[in-house]
Amino acid sequence: MADMKMPRHAMPAQEPDVRNKNFSEVALGYTKEMAMEEATRCLGCPKMPCKNGCPVQINIPDFIAKVAEGDFEAAYQIINKTSSLPAVCGRVCPQENQCEKYCVRGVKGEPVAIGRLERFVADWHNANATQPPKKPASNGHKVAIIGSGPAGLTCAGDLAKLGYEVTVFEALHKAGGVLVYGIPEFRLPKAIVQKEVDTLKQLGVDVAVNTVVGKTITIDELMGEMGFEAVFIGSGAGLPKFMNIPGENLQGVYSANEFLTRINLMKAYREGADTPIKHSLKVAVVGGGNVAMDAARCAKRLGADVHIVYRRSMEELPARHEEVEHAEEEGIIFDLLTNPVEVLGYHNPDDKRDPRNGSVRGIRCIRMELGEPDEKGRRRPIEIPGSEFDMEMDCVIMALGTSPNPLIKNTTKGLEVNKHGGIIVDENALTSREGVYAGGDAVTGAATVILAMGAGKQAAAAIDEYLQKK
Repeated sequence: MADMKMPRHAMPAQEPDVRNKNFSEVALGYTKEMAMEEATRCLGCPKMPCKNGCPVQINIPDFIAKVAEGDFEAAYQIINKTSSLPAVCGRVCPQENQCEKYCVRGVKGEPVAIGRLERFVADWHNANATQPPKKPASNGHKVAIIGSGPAGLTCAGDLAKLGYEVTVFEALHKAGGVLVYGIPEFRLPKAIVQKEVDTLKQLGVDVAVNTVVGKTITIDELMGEMGFEAVFIGSGAGLPKFMNIPGENLQGVYSANEFLTRINLMKAYREGADTPIKHSLKVAVVGGGNVAMDAARCAKRLGADVHIVYRRSMEELPARHEEVEHAEEEGIIFDLLTNPVEVLGYHNPDDKRDPRNGSVRGIRCIRMELGEPDEKGRRRPIEIPGSEFDMEMDCVIMALGTSPNPLIKNTTKGLEVNKHGGIIVDENALTSREGVYAGGDAVTGAATVILAMGAGKQAAAAIDEYLQKK
């Protein structure tokens, strides 16, 4: 019988005043007992509306039923049929806008904690599984994957399970893409990502790091002398956007991408780390998305007084509610209806030896008010004349979104892109080049991990169909 309690089981977590001083994972995960009790809240709906809200189509009621029985390995195998990264998705997917949004239990109470249960199952499997996955027999076809983020890893995993010889090419020194360079350790531990990558390697996937496709090798070379019959481009959207206001070239101004990469992969949070991240006293993070929250919470853990500067109100913040709530709990200040118009710097012509010359000393902002809704339905921010004011800061992080890097487009003949730099694909993820597919942020611009996974999954099915006809 289903447990008809309205609220779901809360996620155990570090206390805010403890976690804002360390980079350990904030959420501690369900216990076995919590997971089984939460699983009994699922009604097992025959039409599975939750599954329809999942971009990778996990059979959610079936895996939850196994959790309720205490058969966690069976639950994992159900998830693993359609998801290559369950431990990742259970942590960072916006379930509230996807599977949980359609949960029937959410009509009169809280939806079943699908994401938390997925995380529990994946963690249980990783801690208890003793048999590595069996590598399928090769079908003789070779496929190259560009980028080891969620789209690339998902595409690689699905193809490897079908017997394809898959090689993933990664520009950085560690596989995982945005999962390792963009998402902080306290939200997604690197060991979790590495475990997922290792599982794909056991399936036969090769990973070539420090390989910048478009520089060290081109798509034409992959499909020519290297003998790959198909290519999937999952290179993400790593080109940061700026405001183009005076002072953005001052020392102490970072894109969120650079800041998070140095924190995550170059260990800037360690004392004496060999990477130029300034351990600042006052930090302004400009933007209101999940990346802005990640950057702000990292800066807080480095000991700074951190302000989120956002031009709309709290209701329009695009970040997940949970991330905003965590940021507030950790002591981050939200300066809303506020927009920077200039980054202010030190300039002392009388003392050329002053180390502060050319570095940030603050930001000049203007107050905003909300007007009529824009084309996306959000109320348009309008400047209030004469409301300018200065905020003292020694670091500014621009978290304004990203777009696809043009490198692959510029080095690949016949590859069509849209006005935003996204690669144009058809309904089967096929680009304008035969045998070349693309998906995830490289196509859509910055989006979510699970949508990128869904795109990688779609591309893998299309590549399989294409190569089986050759």
